[in-house]
Amino acid sequence: MRFFLNMNVIIFYLIISTTKNFAQNIPKSNPVSTYSIVAYDEGTGQFGVAVQSHWFSVGALVPWAKAGVGAVATQSFVKVDYGPDGLALMEAGISAKDALNQLISKDSGQAVRQVAMIDSKGSVAAHTGENCIYAAGHKTGKNYSVQANLMEKETVWDAMAKAFENTQGDLATRMMASLEAAENEGGDIRGKQSAAMLIVTGQPKGIPWEDTVMDIRVDDSKYPLKELKRLIRIHTAYQHANKGDHYLEINKVEKALVEYGLASELYPENPELPYWSAVTLVGLGKLDKALPIFSKVFKKEPRLRTMTPRIVDAGLLPKDEHILKLIMEVY
Repeated sequence: MRFFLNMNVIIFYLIISTTKNFAQNIPKSNPVSTYSIVAYDEGTGQFGVAVQSHWFSVGALVPWAKAGVGAVATQSFVKVDYGPDGLALMEAGISAKDALNQLISKDSGQAVRQVAMIDSKGSVAAHTGENCIYAAGHKTGKNYSVQANLMEKETVWDAMAKAFENTQGDLATRMMASLEAAENEGGDIRGKQSAAMLIVTGQPKGIPWEDTVMDIRVDDSKYPLKELKRLIRIHTAYQHANKGDHYLEINKVEKALVEYGLASELYPENPELPYWSAVTLVGLGKLDKALPIFSKVFKKEPRLRTMTPRIVDAGLLPKDEHILKLIMEVY
């Protein structure tokens, strides 16, 4: 009996020792298996990262970019340091390839990392560790790198590359097409949960909110890419609306009207955007064209009718009782 008890104790300690050694070899990081793209737009100089994953709030871990410097995607067993450290090295003038090699050479967990970088010259570098979970791989091309791990199929990254290369439009449109192509190939074998897109300018002003062109995150959704695409559309609408506000401030009313019109077309669900088009038309002396717009807007959102007299003192509508009466009485 004593023999069997001693053997049990020995086996117990062997199990504990083996488990401890195994745990020590696992990188202390977040297992964010996903697909992503880093890219550069020669026309605008913008850098971008777009990503989708079956992991909560992927936008907080994977995408990194800095205006005038470049972009980084760090995934698989994520070591977030690749993001800020990679950007710092590229900002110091080191190429994407050399920056990535430097960081990988110091990383004991490089076998489970997947990282891509693109620098200010559009040169790219990517790494897929040998122990990244199948199916895993990457593909680089002119001004981009696509990478994926734990995919349903090995065809994902090729499909992403093809979509990016063959899609026309701005950087957001092309990266979105790349993500959709990945999902159409089966995407993450576990499913989907979150997505993000980050785009920065090529010519930094040193003002964060001006250097960031787009920073959209879908932290938790049954259809993260669908939601990301919707938010990109709304984001673009508000960019036009903001330009409209700017033109109105500097008294370029015709240009403001164009921008408000584009905003309304992109985001017809929001009655406030055509509302400002109507306000601008009144300022142009085109009340007859403004009144039908006010009518539609007030039916959709009655509180905008209540708000209208309040914008007179702000100088957004003329101080004319007759004009205000005509606007307030439309139905």
